Amino acid sequence: MPHRSALALAMFAVTALSACQARDGDSQPAAAAKPAPAQPPAARALSSALGNIQVSVLAQGLDHPWGLALLPEGGFLVTERSGQLRRVGADGAISAPLAGVPKVFAEGQGGLLDVVLAPDFATSQRIYLSYAEPGDNGTAGTAVATATLGADALTEVKVIYRQEPKLEGPNHFGSRLAFDGQGHVFISQGERNHRPTSQELGKLQGKLVRLNLDGSVPQDNPFIGQADARPEIWSYGHRNMQGLAIDPRTGKLWESEHGPRGGDEINLPQPGRNYGWPIITHGINYSGLPIPEAQGREKAGLEQPYHVWEKSPGLSGMAFYTGHAGSPWNDSLFLGSLAERNLIRLSLKGDAIVSEERLLNEIGERVRDVRVGPDGSVYVLTDENDGKLLRLAPPEAKP
Repeated sequence: MPHRSALALAMFAVTALSACQARDGDSQPAAAAKPAPAQPPAARALSSALGNIQVSVLAQGLDHPWGLALLPEGGFLVTERSGQLRRVGADGAISAPLAGVPKVFAEGQGGLLDVVLAPDFATSQRIYLSYAEPGDNGTAGTAVATATLGADALTEVKVIYRQEPKLEGPNHFGSRLAFDGQGHVFISQGERNHRPTSQELGKLQGKLVRLNLDGSVPQDNPFIGQADARPEIWSYGHRNMQGLAIDPRTGKLWESEHGPRGGDEINLPQPGRNYGWPIITHGINYSGLPIPEAQGREKAGLEQPYHVWEKSPGLSGMAFYTGHAGSPWNDSLFLGSLAERNLIRLSLKGDAIVSEERLLNEIGERVRDVRVGPDGSVYVLTDENDGKLLRLAPPEAKP
């Protein structure tokens, strides 16, 4: 049986509400490049349970940045929710928006979302983007495209996935991307705030999707051949999946998602399993009323969360910190927190979550994405009008 735990976090209900319900900002993108500051600010020492960490601002002035990819030659790709993909140099210089990015539905929680490098990026220069794609009559849905990355533009842009049917509404698009190392890409998404769709196998809302790298459907997906189910589906009964990562130690897929008011959770999604939303949940409506479809916190045949927060931190991007045996942070899972405006570090022993720590409380900004560099540095995006790219140096190992 999987390990489960519940953390009761002291926070006001209005803070939990802001994670999923509030608009993330209406600022307009700048069309030009944003040069690096003449003299980057010095690193700031912040406290942590394992010793001081050094936090540097690598870049700022980003418009609600959402996704972050580390380029192998140095520098970064950053998505801005309002529809721009930018390069950020190692010196903090922010490029003009790259041409060729697909048009996005930028209302509410929609926009340009995740960016990841293809497994063969070193030879192909190919990237994957997830985004909210506009449809007819004000509808929208999560989509994924591949493209070839150039110095200042994308070429060979190809949409490999579209959430169907497209629905009205500005919320719950997800979306994160993860590769399993076996020729597949996982795509997380939301139920577009249309709760019943999570349980409807003929619709793609509220589903974790598994595709081949070219967008075709693997023939060993769990619903292949089932007449009333979409073959792309890996698991279902999800609300709004905001984090997705493969554990490098085991190859297991971990996924995090927003609950409503309460009940943010981590799952280790298994093929064909039903993770319960909205039939079972640890949360309630933002109004304080029960979820109409909810039948309690558990029900036979529905999967329990692997880990749950009774009060929602507003989970966002996630990344494993492994393979750094000399670091106090080794064997950790990092998750961004939007509502509580910090970075969550879960200490792992195998798959078990043994402790939790909150970092960056002093900065007080919404953390949207987190990635780990090959040298053990942790990179964080803050989701603000003046969004920042931060670099965290871990505490020093104790002798």
